[in-house]
Amino acid sequence: MKIRKALESDISDIERLLVQICTVHSEGRPDLFKNGGQKYDAQQIRDIIADDNKPLFVAYDDENKRVAGYAMCVIENTQGSTALCNIKTLYLDDLCVDSSLRGRGIGRMLFDYLVDFAEREGFYNLTLNVWECNEGAKRFYEKCGLSVQKTTLERIL
Repeated sequence: MKIRKALESDISDIERLLVQICTVHSEGRPDLFKNGGQKYDAQQIRDIIADDNKPLFVAYDDENKRVAGYAMCVIENTQGSTALCNIKTLYLDDLCVDSSLRGRGIGRMLFDYLVDFAEREGFYNLTLNVWECNEGAKRFYEKCGLSVQKTTLERIL
């Protein structure tokens, strides 16, 4: 297993994983997520791969010639804000490991790679959002050393 930047040849595998992650979210919040949907289509993934401000990394299984997981990121800067300090943040938009391969350390390998990447590139922090209904993801990120930065609240009308 190796971690590398995503290639266009990875798009179909990434789409397969996007459906898996949407299924997890639709089970927890069917009022917000469509079962079987995916956050990005092939063209949007292609655009993300080409965008230096949206690093997309994959855990590639050489033996089985497939993507075992991915991590989609967005580079955020608060530069120019009159209220916030100037910092560069690596926002983890999405991390998914193939459901048949979970529990083998692939997610941790991806996350550790992101931390190393962020440190090398001079980021101040790495942030992400986790849906409250996704207990497995919350436990995973806590084990990776993340703590709550802010809380989003809602009132369904």
